[in-house]
Amino acid sequence: MAIQQKYRREEVSEVSCCLKYIIFSFNVLFWMFGLSVMAVGVWAWTEKNAFNNLSKLTHLALDPAFALILIGGITFIIGFTGCIGALRENTCLLGSYAVLLAVILILELTAGVLTFVFKDSIKSQATEGLQTFIVHYREDPDQQNLIDWIQEDWLQCCGIKGPEDWDLNNYFNCSSQKVGSREACGVPFSCCKRKLNEIVENKQCGYDVRKEGFYAEKWTSLNLPTQTGERNIYERGCMRAAEEWVEDNFIGVLTTVMTVTILQILGICFAQNLRADIFAQKGKWH
Repeated sequence: MAIQQKYRREEVSEVSCCLKYIIFSFNVLFWMFGLSVMAVGVWAWTEKNAFNNLSKLTHLALDPAFALILIGGITFIIGFTGCIGALRENTCLLGSYAVLLAVILILELTAGVLTFVFKDSIKSQATEGLQTFIVHYREDPDQQNLIDWIQEDWLQCCGIKGPEDWDLNNYFNCSSQKVGSREACGVPFSCCKRKLNEIVENKQCGYDVRKEGFYAEKWTSLNLPTQTGERNIYERGCMRAAEEWVEDNFIGVLTTVMTVTILQILGICFAQNLRADIFAQKGKWH
């Protein structure tokens, strides 16, 4: 009588549950974060009716909403492959997860090296990008909010090299006085220095501040003796302010970069170890 040999899966799994659920838990958060960021980007595009009129999206790479959609989408995909791959012990998804992390890590290292080697060229490209932001300041609310946040809240600066850069914008150009622009020879409110105990922000504080003889006219209109002094706006350009910010926060920036790099390397190693455990377990089924 022939004995039929049966193959069956071992009841006790040798796949590391600790490793499995570390990858799963981390990537659930990563997945949800990516979905949230992507949703914000889609909402921003919907608010400015971008989906119905894609021709309005000039300089797509500089659109903050598009950046959110792109970053959120990539994060969502990575989180999905890691989360489902670990939960279902799917070696294909885990392999994809490790490859995606490795590609992003290589791109980050390459960008860091290129930034260090071609510092002047990168600075020039950043200047051109900021000039585009200034030119289209009133045309895209997302770009406008981003510039205002950079100038007022983050770097406390004005323009690229200084307030005069706002002459690039049609609304703030001094020649716009001829067509009755109230903002001509001025700067956005985000360039203004906030006064102590100011409750309501003055949105018109940047009017005429670049106009020649502005302060003399101001004191005359108040029937006060003419005085001279600094304008109540940030005179420092944002490029210089950004360089100073990096120098002042170099340790924090370096620590953040190193932490992200280590987490990516650990993610790759954990995914590969889990795949190895799964393959070893499958090898014992026969």
